[in-house]
Amino acid sequence: MNLFPRILCLISAAALACGGNRTTEETPDGSYQRDLEFLSANVPDIIELTDESGNARIAVSARYQGRVMTSTARGLSGDSYGWINYDLIRSGEILDQFNPVGGEERFWIGPEGGQFSFYFSKGSSFEISNWQVPYFVDTVSYIQSQLAPGHLRFAQRATVTNYSGFDFDVAVRRDIIMVGKDSAMRKTGIQIGDAAFVAYETVNQVMNVGDRPWKQEEGLMSIWLLSMLRPGDHTVALVPFKPVDGVDTLITTNYFGEVPADRLVRRDSVLILKCDGKYRSKIGISPKAAKPFAASYDYEKNILSIIFFPVDEDGLYVNSKWELQDNPYAGDVVNAYNDGPLADGGQLGPFYELESSSAARELKPGELMEHRQLTIHLQGEFDAMNEIARSLLGVDLNETKLP
Repeated sequence: MNLFPRILCLISAAALACGGNRTTEETPDGSYQRDLEFLSANVPDIIELTDESGNARIAVSARYQGRVMTSTARGLSGDSYGWINYDLIRSGEILDQFNPVGGEERFWIGPEGGQFSFYFSKGSSFEISNWQVPYFVDTVSYIQSQLAPGHLRFAQRATVTNYSGFDFDVAVRRDIIMVGKDSAMRKTGIQIGDAAFVAYETVNQVMNVGDRPWKQEEGLMSIWLLSMLRPGDHTVALVPFKPVDGVDTLITTNYFGEVPADRLVRRDSVLILKCDGKYRSKIGISPKAAKPFAASYDYEKNILSIIFFPVDEDGLYVNSKWELQDNPYAGDVVNAYNDGPLADGGQLGPFYELESSSAARELKPGELMEHRQLTIHLQGEFDAMNEIARSLLGVDLNETKLP
């Protein structure tokens, strides 16, 4: 498959010269074209990768840390899979704690909570009012250091301090690679058939560029990849797990309190989380029970989204729960999150997320670690999507729809 980058025009005058009629509507309608037009008019560096047919497309931003903003499998008129915060982006405002501009895959670091957190300052309580996203994964633009057909590279350096007061000098490199259908089938074993298809892989590296080694007792860093996808009343996250001994202790469902029974269902070896953007909830699975993939399904539009990631059963996975922890390295490798109203009535989204994390490592100066994630969106007839879900996830989509 031929893959080539398309650099979009960035400001209104350039965008008009770039071709095609532009609409003046500034609200999302769910189409990739509308999102692309909005981003090209409001974000000063949008780059698009497409396949030769023009059906598989992704939009990427260096302004937002090499973030995949959205994608589609059905060309410009197709559904846009990423959630984009039109109001915040259009305003040009920079928020103090976190800028939820959206984007279907973004680079973050972990842990979020605990004594080694990068999101809370030393001595502060673990409350939302004290939560602060590190600037280099939130407001800093990344440098586009390489542009090749179907392959983008972004980089940045920063110093970040954890809750225990230790500084980490880091260099980040993030590659985004468009993946063709044949390659995706070889990597995953999925038989895609005639389904509409888009896929990309991100290769994310963190290097210790300081003069001190990172030590387990002082806190370590993980690579954390999170999506913001469009929620729906009939959308669910499907997170499979291995039925190992003691599996109940390897599943976390109470990040923000226990999830109501009608919103989180466990069937055989899969967790089903309602993803309607109306109730804040999060689940996670330890590497000792996780499978190397997770998915979601939109029953209204027949969109099956899947992420693939490595799992190190014996690795150190940072614990991101918002509390001081007895075991800060007993965290999750995979999470699903449904956004919803906060205690003060505000809301970040609405969106939902599929997330994966790397194991954390002790790094000497000059050493690096890497985390890869492959994202695939498939869209087609229900029976075809169900066959893929049954083969890969071991679930029948007829049995996973929540009211």
